[in-house]
Amino acid sequence: MSAISEGLASQESSWTVPSRGRVGMWCLIVAESAIFTIFVTAYIFYLGKSQSGPTPQQVLSVPFITTICLLSSSLTMHYATAALRKGKTGIFSALWFTTLALGTIFLVGTAREWHHLIYDEGFTIQSNLFGTTYYSLVGLHASHVLVGLIALSTVMILALLGKVKAEHAERCEILGLYWHFVDAVWVVVFTTVYGLGR
Repeated sequence: MSAISEGLASQESSWTVPSRGRVGMWCLIVAESAIFTIFVTAYIFYLGKSQSGPTPQQVLSVPFITTICLLSSSLTMHYATAALRKGKTGIFSALWFTTLALGTIFLVGTAREWHHLIYDEGFTIQSNLFGTTYYSLVGLHASHVLVGLIALSTVMILALLGKVKAEHAERCEILGLYWHFVDAVWVVVFTTVYGLGR
């Protein structure tokens, strides 16, 4: 019995309560996942039910370059936080800036795609059911990218001022969870809109 008690005691002592920030971020991710699930489901449900054109095949082109940029930003985010944990603030700043730049390229690419669709193709949110669901779903994701970029920019400014140190690594990792979520959601949105939808 004493061996079992000691084993349980060692398991209890090795477990630590997760930080409030990490728990809060996971709660946010779960809630946001539910919202994205609703929008993706609506997009799939209304796919092909528009009474008039244009159709996805007629107006959408696959954004390969911007997708590669966004997905690559998850790697740079991961290595940035790993560098900060080791106290390598210079490498952290460079990789964090790269993450910010890749995310910005993605958002600018989305804006350019929308500009083309609206002004060259005449395809708006009011065109048909496809337009409504397309702009709602892709716009929802773009708004999350924008929020992430604002947060990344704030950290970047603090890093340039020399205020981001190794002890802030966990906070950066928590922000990284949000960024990885945004990237993972794009995989689903990309597959739905540019894969199934076309």
